Amino acid sequence: MDLKEDRIVPAGAGFTKSDLDELRLERALAILRRFTPREIRVKGLANLHRWKAGGTLSTAYEEWKVILEDPDDGRLFVAMLGRDEDSVRLRQSAPYVGLLPQDLVREMNEKIPARIERQFSGAKVARPRKRSKL
Repeated sequence: MDLKEDRIVPAGAGFTKSDLDELRLERALAILRRFTPREIRVKGLANLHRWKAGGTLSTAYEEWKVILEDPDDGRLFVAMLGRDEDSVRLRQSAPYVGLLPQDLVREMNEKIPARIERQFSGAKVARPRKRSKL
């Protein structure tokens, strides 16, 4: 938590799981607006191959490989946009990173601290009470 002049707010890097998933959802939606499912699959499979070759596989590697190799677009859309536990977990290791321009990714990242600041802007700092002498 950061102490401001008139309130306490979460530290800049202290994003909640919910904040991070909203950011991941926003990125997935931006990707789906700009790229075809085929383009997403190509980039995703290329990243998975590169990660495997580099020895940096996530636990979701096999799940993503199956999803990306499946011609059913609906399955890909659910993984990218779903609100269920599996979709949320899969988005934490999304293989379609690198599709969006870096300036857009930076812009999305900058929105999170501002959103948190607005959320807590009404919270006041608790002032210590004076102790009464007995």
